[in-house]
Amino acid sequence: MNKEEIKKILPHRDNMLLLDEVEREGDEAHGIYNVRGDEWFLQGHFPGSPIVPGVIQCEILAQSACVLLSGEMTEEKMPMYTGLNNVRFKSPVLPGDKFETRCRITRAKPPFYFAEGKGYVGDKLCIKAEFSFAIMERETCSQKS
Repeated sequence: MNKEEIKKILPHRDNMLLLDEVEREGDEAHGIYNVRGDEWFLQGHFPGSPIVPGVIQCEILAQSACVLLSGEMTEEKMPMYTGLNNVRFKSPVLPGDKFETRCRITRAKPPFYFAEGKGYVGDKLCIKAEFSFAIMERETCSQKS
């Protein structure tokens, strides 16, 4: 899937859509984000030595995994992070890198979904994590307490 096809599944737009491509291969999603070097999250992280922040790597993993739930999401429903566990950063992701994800859903108890993912640059493991999210009504997400 290209960006336009991804937008039919994910609600993320503009600078927060962090997948250039994603494919479903069996029970796994394989995503790609090409780090250009001019991204907003690299400005100041770190001057002279830009590194993709870990939280951005986690977001890319989650967006990849959510593609596996395309049938669950509609214009009225969207994914919301509910947890991150056992996150380990193994190697930095830098401008010019092709960051590739491999994610799978490990358990489902709708509206909650549990996943695991890994991110690579080439053959080098950069991040691995377990995470969870819920598919929520947009109306519920936008209400203020």
